[in-house]
Amino acid sequence: MSRTKYVQTWDLNTIYEGGSHSSVLKEELENAEGQMPLLKKKISALDQEIRPGWLDRWHETLEELQHLSNRLHEAASFISCLFSQDMKDEKAQALRARISQIEASYNSVMTILESKISQIPPASWEALIEDPRIQSISFTLQERRQRAMEKLPPEQEELANDLSVDGYVAWGHMYNNIVGRMQIPFEEKGKVTHLSVGQAANKINHPDRAVRRQVFEKWEEAWKKEADLIAATLNHLAGYRLQLYKHRNWDNPLKEPLNDNRMSEETLQAMWQAIEKEKHRLVPFIERKAKLLNVDKLSYYDVHAPLPGNNQAVTYDEAADFIVEQFAKFNPDMAAFARQAFEMRWIEAEDRPNKRPGGFCTSFPVSQQTRIFMTYSGTASNVSTLAHELGHAYHQHVMKDLPAFAQMYAMNVAETASTFAELIVSDAAIKQTATKEEKIILLEEKLQSAISFFMDIHSRFLFETRFYEKRKQGPLSANELCQLMVEAQKEGYAESLAEYHPHFWASKLHFYNTQVPFYNFSYTFGFLFSTGIYDRALAEGPAFAKKYVDLLRDTASMTVEDLAFRHLGVDLTKPDFWENAVRLALSDVDEFLSLTE
Repeated sequence: MSRTKYVQTWDLNTIYEGGSHSSVLKEELENAEGQMPLLKKKISALDQEIRPGWLDRWHETLEELQHLSNRLHEAASFISCLFSQDMKDEKAQALRARISQIEASYNSVMTILESKISQIPPASWEALIEDPRIQSISFTLQERRQRAMEKLPPEQEELANDLSVDGYVAWGHMYNNIVGRMQIPFEEKGKVTHLSVGQAANKINHPDRAVRRQVFEKWEEAWKKEADLIAATLNHLAGYRLQLYKHRNWDNPLKEPLNDNRMSEETLQAMWQAIEKEKHRLVPFIERKAKLLNVDKLSYYDVHAPLPGNNQAVTYDEAADFIVEQFAKFNPDMAAFARQAFEMRWIEAEDRPNKRPGGFCTSFPVSQQTRIFMTYSGTASNVSTLAHELGHAYHQHVMKDLPAFAQMYAMNVAETASTFAELIVSDAAIKQTATKEEKIILLEEKLQSAISFFMDIHSRFLFETRFYEKRKQGPLSANELCQLMVEAQKEGYAESLAEYHPHFWASKLHFYNTQVPFYNFSYTFGFLFSTGIYDRALAEGPAFAKKYVDLLRDTASMTVEDLAFRHLGVDLTKPDFWENAVRLALSDVDEFLSLTE
């Protein structure tokens, strides 16, 4: 039987034809800009007391805002895709600056809206959010009302927004520009080639330790060369946030990320405590892997290295077919959606120069499509990334008919859907193994996730928390950041490695994301929350598929604590759920140790 051949480059022309020279995109951006002052006037004129026709005017204005939000999201996603597929596309870089300006204007419009709703008297407010036309977005309106009460006066918030374009946001773009121009020399068979950051990142997990070491050393050297400029960037990003927080009277740098993730600090601490209590169980796994790789102790570049015998490359077509097949066993609708993504060329996976590193999924709410970005080189890790991003895409797919404000789910629950999809695929692969050797390889790859979420991301959280505390006293030098990073990695990895990655703070783009502060802990939340959900799915069987979709559809309409209680009947502020999820995630360690005796 001949295999299906899926194209590994995405089709962006169905969104806006013409790429970074699209005339339709240009017109859309001009229209959006023109709409801002009109919306500001409209919001300013809205009544805050009950009067004839006032609910109609509120409903109409909120509809306009959501429609504009969707159009801006569509344009921003498209521009992000253009830049990611070719970081040397100067026109795409200019468009990024333009959309940042427009988004800042939209944020200013939303600031005026939030100020307006924060001043509505209680009786009028109840009438507004109970109106049947508005009820579906009442949670996000309540949330905005509360946050407006905790922020600066609207004119000051608007000024901060406007200044952020050429300050805060510009520093984030500066980081991307630095990374875009970087090249890392790599010598193979006597020939030196220059790799992009994305290509070099793939080589760090090469089966040959000599290659890994060579790439890692060149990688560290490359980041060291840019370290002073990147340190300045990181210091300015954190400095901006801290100044803004100070003026809002926010003491805790975690306030914004916790608000954004709709979770309490009690939940976050309960999660980390459960991990700290149990993660020592990964150390014997790390020690055994060192023995299997024939080294005394793993170095940073060995952590995700494949085991000996794990040389089998998985073609893109094989990965696609396997993912669709496994999704079908959980939910045929999920499989049909994944197949559509492959067939309709919604995925950019080609391994070529000038692409940005990493992977992402972005939605196009007007077109009701998604696009997935990654660099596929045939590793099992690439298969996991593909499943992970398809999980994100399916999450967006099941919410596409909801109002825009009811689709704005937080990052921690976004990572839940993606990690759940990954679990379906990795578990299926383990169950279908034909030999003991294959099972060892797949168990090791699955346990890599626990290392990533319990050790690597914990070290990122420790670094960021300590960095923000020190940054209050003034900027940190590149050397100080390296020292802070290594200390956090030693604690995060339970002192289990021989060599660490001092410039990780420079190489990890998550630290430079201007839309999501403290980006990293959301991944660990998503991993553990999805582990608990997956356990429930195994226990309840096919009937759980509908419950899962219902949970996903509610992700932007309540706090994570309410979401977990409504759909799973658990209390996330208590350790029980987290400890059980951590134990489940580590349940493969004993089997791996037994099989590798």
